[in-house]
Amino acid sequence: MLADFCRKHLTGVVNAVHILPFYPWTSDDGFSVKDYRAVDPALGDWVDIEGLGKNFRLMFDAVINHISSQSEWFQRFLRDDPHFRDYFITVEGEPDLSDVARPRTLPLLTQVHTTRGRKSVWTTFSDDQIDLNYRHPEVLLEIVDLILFYVTRGAEFIRLDAIAYLWKEIGTVCIHLPQTHRLIQLLRAVLNEVAPHVLLITETNVPHADNLSYFGNGHNEAQLVYNFALPPLVLHTLHTGNASALSKWASDLKLPSHHTTFFNFLASHDGIGINPVRDILPESDIETLVQRTMNRGGLVSYKHNPDGSQSPYELNINYFDALSNPEANESIETQVDRFMVSQSIMLSLIGVPGIYFHSLFGSRGWAEGVKETGRNRTINRQKCHQAKLEEEINNSVSLRSRVFKRYRQLLKLRAASAAFHPHGTQQVLDFGNSAFALLRISPDDGGERVLCLHNVSPRPCAVILNFEIAHDLISNLKFKNHFTLSPYQITWLKLYDSH
Repeated sequence: MLADFCRKHLTGVVNAVHILPFYPWTSDDGFSVKDYRAVDPALGDWVDIEGLGKNFRLMFDAVINHISSQSEWFQRFLRDDPHFRDYFITVEGEPDLSDVARPRTLPLLTQVHTTRGRKSVWTTFSDDQIDLNYRHPEVLLEIVDLILFYVTRGAEFIRLDAIAYLWKEIGTVCIHLPQTHRLIQLLRAVLNEVAPHVLLITETNVPHADNLSYFGNGHNEAQLVYNFALPPLVLHTLHTGNASALSKWASDLKLPSHHTTFFNFLASHDGIGINPVRDILPESDIETLVQRTMNRGGLVSYKHNPDGSQSPYELNINYFDALSNPEANESIETQVDRFMVSQSIMLSLIGVPGIYFHSLFGSRGWAEGVKETGRNRTINRQKCHQAKLEEEINNSVSLRSRVFKRYRQLLKLRAASAAFHPHGTQQVLDFGNSAFALLRISPDDGGERVLCLHNVSPRPCAVILNFEIAHDLISNLKFKNHFTLSPYQITWLKLYDSH
């Protein structure tokens, strides 16, 4: 059904599809994998995956920090199979683990019963997600072979899930360790030799500077890194109607080489991480983001700190809901306009945009799902029924139809302009705090330039251009010198004949 839906509605609109973990799993909506090399029979088979790949480039998840407690690997570990005895990290005694960086409030170690007695195994994320031991050469070889297997099945992008936690060293923070970077470099070197068309994307929900480290030297690690600071920064910008923090951050974005770029996104199957902006926004602004999330019906997930305290880690809310104010008595048009400003900002930035399926249609939060699962992240993981979704898309007055129509337009315009090439350049321009202004320049000696203007405020915003002619790709109108952006208006101005 996914392949049919994508062929019908997304052909010519997007060129790649990231399929969230489609392997047999036991928890976390797929991120606790039982068998890395199988397709969940409830979803289809490898023929279905390869069929989707005939029309779209594919991204697979490599969930290689951990594996399900119900996996054959771990079950054989519990039975003391010699081959799997060192596949997992066991901890003896009571070493000091207080420095370990924790993305969860659950216990770091989980007690299990094996045929050799009781063992404590390392579980960074949950007791159903058992961390793999990369000190053991067999584990490393198994995972390298797995990555190559995904390539044979059509993966052109490999998403390295939770990769920052891969290597554990007692006495350290166990995140971003040099050994983790060397393991990514090894995967990159292998792919460079046998499948240079395949790109690595690192998923590291961490402060921005740490996130950028996964580019390596620009040639030896990931070709793309998730731009994790973007979702909370755009949310802050539209909450305040002030683009100054976003503009300053975007002005400082730099890539280490022409072989790398950002994977820009605003929403995903996870929540909105706030650690990535702790070195960008003051703590008071982060606290405001947390409070506004709760005021809008969202939830907040927390993490353990080394001193034993807890702090907000992730905002669990649908992005459309996060931008809407239920107390403001706003029209649906205003809500859609503001949401599309956020999406246009993401589409305009240098890099490759990644659009969560629910964002394409302006989905709302799924509070009932949270009650069913007891997990905060479920609020943004509702499974859509195809017939119902098709009905709403075809209803021109529905929210899903309004958002999807505008999204399709932006995506088609973006694909048709060389100015948005991921290896082009960008300049952040100053049109006042109410506007986020980005000049995109094509990599072919600047042959095409598009000025992306976004009014991030509920007030009109005056603009003065220093160009003789500017043609708005969105409205198909021409602009000269002075004009005014309406509240939450977007213009993508193709520029000609600068002074």
